[in-house]
Amino acid sequence: MTDHAPNEARVIPLRPGPAASGPPAPPAAAPREPLWRHLVGDVLRKERQAQERTLKDVADAARISMPYLSEVERGRKEASSEVLAAAAGALGLGLGDLLARTHAQLVRVTSHRSAVPARSVRNGSVRNGSAHGGLCLAA
Repeated sequence: MTDHAPNEARVIPLRPGPAASGPPAPPAAAPREPLWRHLVGDVLRKERQAQERTLKDVADAARISMPYLSEVERGRKEASSEVLAAAAGALGLGLGDLLARTHAQLVRVTSHRSAVPARSVRNGSVRNGSAHGGLCLAA
């Protein structure tokens, strides 16, 4: 038998190790993207309250159970498009209206985050060195 060197791969850590000087800093909590169901629920609840209607009234008009509508409003249930359309319709909204309001809420909630630096195209090249803003897709 012959002695072979062990197969070793170069490993690049995903997270850098602690700094050489001083104790490691606690990880900063990255802001989380809100869940779509929470945003939809907030929009439904705010619209229902703006109309001064009860959960029972809207649930009856939408032909869904009051406990289920409550769960949807609190973002605990991922409602189907049929349920969302029924709840929106009971509030006098179309599904498109509900989704547009939810999108607007998402933009408001996430707009406080630091924006990605704008790319500028000059003579067919992009300043940050990539035509895709540093993103690379692999098939």
